[in-house]
Amino acid sequence: MTSELSPQEALIYAMITMAATDNKMSDAELRRIGTMVKELPAFDGFDETTLVGHAQACGLLMSGQHGLDSVLDAIADSLPAHMRETAYVLCCEVAASDEIVRREEQRFLQLLAQRLGLDQLSCSALARAASARHQRP
Repeated sequence: MTSELSPQEALIYAMITMAATDNKMSDAELRRIGTMVKELPAFDGFDETTLVGHAQACGLLMSGQHGLDSVLDAIADSLPAHMRETAYVLCCEVAASDEIVRREEQRFLQLLAQRLGLDQLSCSALARAASARHQRP
């Protein structure tokens, strides 16, 4: 496995994995990740110039033995309880950013929720909020 991540790195791993679950990372997903890292309080003090390096490290972990399980373990082991819903909603934001939430993305969200111990009602509310934020007129 990998050494423990900082909570901010764990959030990045979660978002990168979400974007990569359908085997392609759209420009909209990448832009959304970059914007959230720049703007959200969860990333205060984070050096955004390291984002690409963290994305590459996540990809390396993902491509290893037990890839997805290793990434999910790293995320869950590194997030304090009060940041678990944050990880989930950030992944929902990434999924909603390209206006199509694919089956693979839905499955990753289920696995993430299970690994983080989040209840279904909270997850539904977080996913709906993220979806509503990305609606177009």
